[in-house]
Amino acid sequence: MTPVMIGTMVLCFALSVSVAVSIGLASIAGIQMSNANMLISVKEMFGAINKFPLAAIPFFILAGNLMETGGISRRLVEFAKSIVGGVQGGLPMTCVLTCMIFAAVSGSSVATTFAIGAILIPALIKHGYPTSFAAALQATSAELGVIIPPSIPMILYGVSAEVSIGELFIAGFGPGILISLALMAFVWVFCKFKGWGKHDGEGRMSFGPALLQAGWALLMPVIILGGIYGGIFTPTEASAVAVFYALVVGMLIYREIGLKDLYAILRKSALSSAVIMFIIANAGLFAFLITRAGVPDAIGHWLQEVLKSPTMFLLGVTGALFVIGMFIETSAAIIVLAPILAPVAQHFGVDPVHFGLIMVVNLALGMITPPFGVNLFAACTVARISLDRIVTQLLPFVAVILLCLIVITYVPGISLGLRDLVYAR
Repeated sequence: MTPVMIGTMVLCFALSVSVAVSIGLASIAGIQMSNANMLISVKEMFGAINKFPLAAIPFFILAGNLMETGGISRRLVEFAKSIVGGVQGGLPMTCVLTCMIFAAVSGSSVATTFAIGAILIPALIKHGYPTSFAAALQATSAELGVIIPPSIPMILYGVSAEVSIGELFIAGFGPGILISLALMAFVWVFCKFKGWGKHDGEGRMSFGPALLQAGWALLMPVIILGGIYGGIFTPTEASAVAVFYALVVGMLIYREIGLKDLYAILRKSALSSAVIMFIIANAGLFAFLITRAGVPDAIGHWLQEVLKSPTMFLLGVTGALFVIGMFIETSAAIIVLAPILAPVAQHFGVDPVHFGLIMVVNLALGMITPPFGVNLFAACTVARISLDRIVTQLLPFVAVILLCLIVITYVPGISLGLRDLVYAR
């Protein structure tokens, strides 16, 4: 059964069938081969999405779209620019910093790409940066949308591996800040080397007015994350609070969202949520079938025999996830692989929260690597260029993220230090 399922899925990928449909067809082929009742598919697909924490996904997507339309993202850009925009290369650094702040509410890298890229990619081009560099920078910076909490992939990992979502969220700050600082340092040095960005400070607001203008926007992540860690509401409830806050600020305070805009925002959010939920449903069925076939146990025993130490295990998993992330959508990869790999990681003494961050950061790299990097397609859409034009500019950014990933993998304190401080053990 398993070879038929994997073969069907690979064939569908080769024929450019969408990820969700490929996984679903592979699952149906597996059911037919095992002569099982097709009603299993309905039961398992419904069960995969019938989980309370998953309700956070459509809410965070809606919150991100409300922020984009309601002027919150534009004010965050001005605030970030007031901090780092005055140095050479300050505008690319502004892109990274804004994505970091925006990520603290949106939970989605694609939403971050569109919301921030629509403002900063034209600004970067206007200041003399190559279009390909602007698009590559935006795609890479938006990866922070799934690393800085709240994060949709972290929610999926928590549900799949039965790990505390709150602990995953707090653990995401260390890796997110590390990657942000590394990217800002790189673009500063790179712009110095290239001679770009000597006039980035032109038109920059001073810190005080920018802070005052962005005050309501900056209060949003404070309320959301403060509420989660203050025990006021759960991560799922926080997503609904984010929607309410973004709606009130966008409609009543900034007054950039009108009643006529709500339909388009809701429609866009519903379509994005439906795509993710369809992937989750099909991946849930696929995971059930391969678990029933004993594949996770077999892989676990094989890994334990081949990779004798935690160091070798983490190295092997990192390499495998990097390749997998290039071809399989992040949400689907987490749902299928987390139940398989998390128990093996625990056998090697790797904290499941730390391993969750390794998985999320690693698979997030797939969002900025061809051929299926969703952030790349989003950034190219905003910049109006073809994918092949940004690959060369993208390589240094991928190298920076890989170096950060190695540090995150082998220095657990980056992920677990704050977690252990907040969740005293």
